Amino acid sequence: MLKTVLRAAVAAAVLTAAPLASAKDLKLADFQPPSHFVVGSVYEPFKKSVETATNGEVTVTFYMGGELGPGPSEQYNRTVEGVTDIAFGLPGYTAANFPKTLLTELPGVIDAATGTDHILAHMDMLSDEYRRVALLGLWNNAPNLLLSASKPIRTLDDMKGMKIRVPSRNAGLVVAAWGATPVSMPAPDIYNAMQTGVIDGAMIDATALKAFKLAEVTKSVTQGMKTTISSFFLIMNRDSLADLTDEQQKAVMEAGKQAARNGHDAWESTAKTVLADFGSTDGKEVITLPAEEAAKFDAASAPVVERVISEADSSGIKASAFVKALKSN
Repeated sequence: MLKTVLRAAVAAAVLTAAPLASAKDLKLADFQPPSHFVVGSVYEPFKKSVETATNGEVTVTFYMGGELGPGPSEQYNRTVEGVTDIAFGLPGYTAANFPKTLLTELPGVIDAATGTDHILAHMDMLSDEYRRVALLGLWNNAPNLLLSASKPIRTLDDMKGMKIRVPSRNAGLVVAAWGATPVSMPAPDIYNAMQTGVIDGAMIDATALKAFKLAEVTKSVTQGMKTTISSFFLIMNRDSLADLTDEQQKAVMEAGKQAARNGHDAWESTAKTVLADFGSTDGKEVITLPAEEAAKFDAASAPVVERVISEADSSGIKASAFVKALKSN
């Protein structure tokens, strides 16, 4: 009788513990500071969506500011290796892995306002580039502008001799076509590089004026030409995703797509506000190129766009088909 009671007690304990054993906390890593707007506008809704859809059986914890390891360019490998379950990053930081994805950053390939919806509609065309991870979401930022530490950029000729930070190889090709020297560098390093004169300026979207405090080391911002548009991704370790039930996986994937939409909207609205604030600050200037001068920038970068797409086609990437699909919606 006693043995029967004990067996029943053990069985009850196992049943009671089963939900706890299946509980999973997902680590989400980001190199940006904890004060960055991405936390409230993207990560908090993502966390709430996942936890609500899974009845709390899957939770999400944020690790900002490189808490799980420094180095923005290491986010992809950190996810592949399982150091984190989920990571935010830029495909441009590990460009060799994402040649098709990075076609979206070329001037004129997508429109900043509608690009994310087009990208999400054709994410299946990028599956081969994300075979080592699970792609949860991919979105474009606001258009990249030219930030200058001292010398205003009013004409294409003003670019000559300037050292400009770029976020990726393709962006570097565009900047080189404009006559400047491209310098590859992650966003967190721009402030010191501009302050110390290592670079003369940076190609980056307007949100960085606040998010990375670049307004403090920037005198002028130039816009008006067709420019590069960087992309951001949320990727997940494949084993971490496989550890979840089918329903939990679906919840995470759906939350990832919505995170992409939220990310796009947050970057777009924040960029407008931050740029307006910058332009209204004494000693700061937002330069919008007149149409005639903007056309010179566009004419200089157009051959770069054609060459990158052609070279990608030649390597078997089917770049033209992807670009056509993005423009078809």
